[in-house]
Amino acid sequence: MLRRSLLLTAPLLALPRIGLAQAWPNRPIRVINPYAPGGTTDIIVRVLAPHLERMLGQPIIVDTRAGAGGAVGTAAGAAERPDGHTLLITNTGPLAVAPSMMANIAYDPARSFTYVTMFGGAPLLCGVAANGPIRTLADYAAAARQRREAVSFSSSGAGSMGHLAGVLWSQEARVEMLHVPFRGAPEAEQAVLGGNVTSIWNTVGAHVGSVRGGTLRGIAVSSERRVAALPDVPTVVEAGFPGSVASNWFLLAGPAGLPPEIVARLRTAIATASAEPAVRERLDGLGLVSLGDPSPEEIGRFVAGEAARWTPVVRASGATM
Repeated sequence: MLRRSLLLTAPLLALPRIGLAQAWPNRPIRVINPYAPGGTTDIIVRVLAPHLERMLGQPIIVDTRAGAGGAVGTAAGAAERPDGHTLLITNTGPLAVAPSMMANIAYDPARSFTYVTMFGGAPLLCGVAANGPIRTLADYAAAARQRREAVSFSSSGAGSMGHLAGVLWSQEARVEMLHVPFRGAPEAEQAVLGGNVTSIWNTVGAHVGSVRGGTLRGIAVSSERRVAALPDVPTVVEAGFPGSVASNWFLLAGPAGLPPEIVARLRTAIATASAEPAVRERLDGLGLVSLGDPSPEEIGRFVAGEAARWTPVVRASGATM
């Protein structure tokens, strides 16, 4: 009798979750962007949005919540209801860097989110003025070793991935460099082109135009394989610095407790949209390199590993927030 009751009840227990998956989405989907408009997170959402709208049948709305290096918007995403109508696009900074840089953070990367999918990683570019004497990463290292702090580097801000990538490389090369932070990529690049700073470490996508245009010389990208957007720029691995591989990775998440059926639909829709040639071309143009297709659980482990890796680098950088 008990077995019969359980068999009759089981389908009923499954109905609420099935109903939720079938009903979703029943209103516009809001994607929180924790950075200023025009950046990589913003572009990724806007490139994918028309395709996702067609497949999911609802508008995709970008909700910009910038502040504290992405931590403000990321916290807002963690605080939403896990009904699939509010999602979050975020990256390395808020999830793997901010926890070791901020005293009181309003979310826990291991517990506050349901990870959905990875969009890829944007390697960092080490660039110098094209009319200068430094032509390779070997030249760069030699110059830095000649005299303490002889080589300076700019980034888009203290604690940014460019800053940390420069510190990571300097640790492997066993050199000391002066870091000069700026309020964004344009100012950081102009300081190099104007001769005020020796070099720049920053996300590849922000400087593709200058490298192609011949004003900025890319001497290395911090990836294992060359970047499609800059195929002539060697990698740090090719230059003999395998420990400096790093990327500013981007992912989509929802609040903790997002139903797996919704996660599955989102993953399928995003994979389908990303495979379209026009979309792939735009994402490649951002300097994104594939990080495979990890499951939500694998993404969680990846984030934890990245946090462990960057914590000592953050401490060595002296950056705080």
